[in-house]
Amino acid sequence: MASDVLMPQMGESIAEGTIVRWIKKVGDSVDRDEPLFEISTDKVDAEIPSPAAGVLTEILAREGATVPVNSVVAIIAPAGTKPAAAPAAAAPPPAPPAPAVAPAVSAPVAVAPAVPVQPPAPPAAHSADERLRQKSSPLVRRIAQEHQVDITQLHGTGVSGRVTKHDILSYIESPSRQAAASAVPAPAGAPAVSSGHTPATGAGLAGQTVPLSVMRRKIAEHMVLSKRTSAHVHTVFEVNYSRIDQIRKAKKAEYEAHGAKLTYLAFIVKATVDALRQIPILNASIDANNNVTYHRPINVGIAVALDWGLIVPVIKAADEKNLLGISKAIADLAERARTKQLKPDDVQGGTFTVTNPGGIGAQFGLPIINQPQVGILGVGAIEKRPVVIDDAIGIRLMGYLAMAFDHRVVDGAVGDQFMARIKHQLEHWDPSQA
Repeated sequence: MASDVLMPQMGESIAEGTIVRWIKKVGDSVDRDEPLFEISTDKVDAEIPSPAAGVLTEILAREGATVPVNSVVAIIAPAGTKPAAAPAAAAPPPAPPAPAVAPAVSAPVAVAPAVPVQPPAPPAAHSADERLRQKSSPLVRRIAQEHQVDITQLHGTGVSGRVTKHDILSYIESPSRQAAASAVPAPAGAPAVSSGHTPATGAGLAGQTVPLSVMRRKIAEHMVLSKRTSAHVHTVFEVNYSRIDQIRKAKKAEYEAHGAKLTYLAFIVKATVDALRQIPILNASIDANNNVTYHRPINVGIAVALDWGLIVPVIKAADEKNLLGISKAIADLAERARTKQLKPDDVQGGTFTVTNPGGIGAQFGLPIINQPQVGILGVGAIEKRPVVIDDAIGIRLMGYLAMAFDHRVVDGAVGDQFMARIKHQLEHWDPSQA
């Protein structure tokens, strides 16, 4: 029995994915769970495994195509099945004979009067709902509804004119949208009038121009949407990591014996999980209808920087893991992210996010909230600095933690209390917890 290959949903807010390349070709044999094709979304680039063993008999979505989740993109038939031959192209109709060329001088020729031809009946019009479903994804329709945009009037850049999230966001941000109602079309043949603005395309400058990758484009759309949606507030705390450094050095060999690398990030994630348990308002999400959901499980997303972008795999049930379990989970997710081995479930269900720009030297960053969550913690570089201790100057291992939170849900006092708990736990860590 043939099996359908579906476009997977790689995150809660993901409504579509782009096929980057097919690893297998039509006619190839494939084993169950063997990599079949590679996709890109704003959350992950991933190799998608085959749902069944057999022969890839048909590919329904070409490379570069963006298709809705749960769409059938290929067919896998039982082993031994031969791909169906492509239907022969219909023979083109014979070309009409070329009109005779009139001689330079000729007698008048009588021409029969033209017989009016009845135009074909127009096709039955689709309903408005059908046209919307054909031209857009559920996420695009939601954005259009929020901003009172008629999708059927937009020219989409997706497959078959499909309106993508990039299209709808670009239209909403376009200054011409406000002026469209009063704009008067120029008469035919009139010269174009300059608006006085020159597009910043870098024209005339030496260099290479390439389009944004699918992943970069999706990240851009997601970040712009987040900035437009959430009331971002940032708070920054300085943390003394000297105690953590002592415990880390004492436990390093023990953790390595268990196949885990004990990092500062593992301590920070554990302290964040404990703070989320004590102040659960940060372990929440808010939807487009301003409904807030306070989550029982604590699922912490860990931002992983890749050569081609950034993705956020999730440590599920992080509140049920000790420091060793969190250390192993971080290492496992980071490795599978870099080798494109993440599964759809690995990037879904996050309730709070931790990002680590300090890993490459940033003192701190002001991160953008990962929608629909209400908070994200940024970890700055951890390094030795002079600090004042009891009216004396000493050298301590210091670093900054910066958090962005959504002021629609979280007040400033609550955000600072949350950060203060993380700081206190890191500076007074109980060795028995390591």
